[in-house]
Amino acid sequence: MSVHARSDRITVPTIRARKGGDPLVCLTAYTAPVASLLDPHCDLLLVGDSVGMVLYGMETTLGVTMDMMVAHGRAVAQRCEHSCVVVDMPFASYEESPKQAYRNAARIMRETGCDAVKLEGGTEMAATIGFLVKRGIPVLAHIGLMPQSVNATGGFSARGRGEDEAAAILADAHAVADAGAFAVVIEGTVEPLARAITAAIDIPTIGIGASPACDGQVLVTDDMIGLFSDFTPRFVKRYANIADAYTEAAEAYAKDVRARAFPEMKHCFGAKKAKPGESG
Repeated sequence: MSVHARSDRITVPTIRARKGGDPLVCLTAYTAPVASLLDPHCDLLLVGDSVGMVLYGMETTLGVTMDMMVAHGRAVAQRCEHSCVVVDMPFASYEESPKQAYRNAARIMRETGCDAVKLEGGTEMAATIGFLVKRGIPVLAHIGLMPQSVNATGGFSARGRGEDEAAAILADAHAVADAGAFAVVIEGTVEPLARAITAAIDIPTIGIGASPACDGQVLVTDDMIGLFSDFTPRFVKRYANIADAYTEAAEAYAKDVRARAFPEMKHCFGAKKAKPGESG
């Protein structure tokens, strides 16, 4: 089904209206098959720039390009019939000016069919968020630990431990809400602060390494299913270990190939079917 034919999907206004209601279920997706599997169970699917680390083996998200986000965003959006689809704006695609942000956000929405874009930043990005929203581009904001800023902040440690930093993050939350973001991701932020932010602003908060009090939760799917094993953050709960299934399947396949047990004649085209009692 084309993304444009989705009639029973969760929209941006639906997400916005869930403030204080049933928790929002959010996961990442980068490919069409995974999107199809996750779509019936999620309210929001995020095509995150984490794709650079998860699928491309990058150390950070900084090397992710617009072309990559468009390609993966299109793959996900075309297979979703239920979830609201949000695509990350990659590093250096929106920070220069509101006009730059609009050009790139418009391209993402036009070429993928997604419902909204996500960008990182609080008070410094409020004017850009307002610029986009006024021109018909819904924005999911992102505050707290911001992966695109790891070089400036010194890594992936939790944010908001000190009073000044906590006050700045709270100010960021108010700024993006006032600018018109329909929801905000709070990442890697100490629990009491994330809880306070959720109570203080009138748009849904989506936590990742934040607080159970947030209006929703998001995880990187590959972390959740044990497929991305380079590093497992403290805030991740493993719901499966797909890596073991991959390994077992590969080992069984290799064993069969080396023993000439695969392929059998039934796997070949134009082969004579074995009679009863004959070996494959």
